Amino acid sequence: METETGVALPEFLPYLLAIFGLLVLWQYYQIQVMKGRILAIDIFDRSGIRMYVYVVADDPQTCEVCRSAHGTVFPPSEVMKSQFSPIKGTCKIPGGCVGFLVGLYGAWPEAQRIVERLQLSRKREPIQLDQDELSEMIHGPWEQSLSANTDRVGIYVLEAALGDRTNPDTAMAKYRHTLEYAKEVRHIPLIVPVYIRLVELLASQGHTTEALQLIKQFENRYKGKHSGPYAPTTKQFGLMSIKKSRLNNTTRTTTPIPTT
Repeated sequence: METETGVALPEFLPYLLAIFGLLVLWQYYQIQVMKGRILAIDIFDRSGIRMYVYVVADDPQTCEVCRSAHGTVFPPSEVMKSQFSPIKGTCKIPGGCVGFLVGLYGAWPEAQRIVERLQLSRKREPIQLDQDELSEMIHGPWEQSLSANTDRVGIYVLEAALGDRTNPDTAMAKYRHTLEYAKEVRHIPLIVPVYIRLVELLASQGHTTEALQLIKQFENRYKGKHSGPYAPTTKQFGLMSIKKSRLNNTTRTTTPIPTT
């Protein structure tokens, strides 16, 4: 590239200047966030997630530590922290309790009120909903809202988790739907706990073959993936292995021996 003065400039210079400009713009944005002039959560508003809701499965074996976090609502800026955990403390169950971190936009009135509470809370801290507030939000007219398609998978998981022990057939259908349609970033935290909980329900309802097929699907999906955000932990891999062994034993003991 040659200027009007005849000075030859490298061809890559415009690209270099563009990158430098973006870096300056990003640094300016970071300074504005730190000064409180721009809220980090505003960026996540545009991503389609305005709050994360943590719930535990309807399981009497859930430990007190995990149960105490049930119904907690987090701003996206909190969830994006590298050391984020929805529970305060250490889970007391060896294989880990089953909990779901559900990202929602929440455009229907009941959810919108919770989003507003979260945004008005001091320093954008998490808030906790009681069971009635949680149920009111989940059973609100979300299907008539603008965020229906965005929030469908998340709402199905919340509906299933709150009643999977009392209404297992409906819950299993919603968990299956989640595994089939969970394709977006907001769905990643749901996949592993859905696998684990669905296997538990299938086994408890006597659907041994489907439970074994689901474990095989889980193993194939996460083969060699022992790290990364929301990848199965070593304990979760071990839990699935134990369930597989028990289900195989059940199959062998219940399969009739052919007569000659």
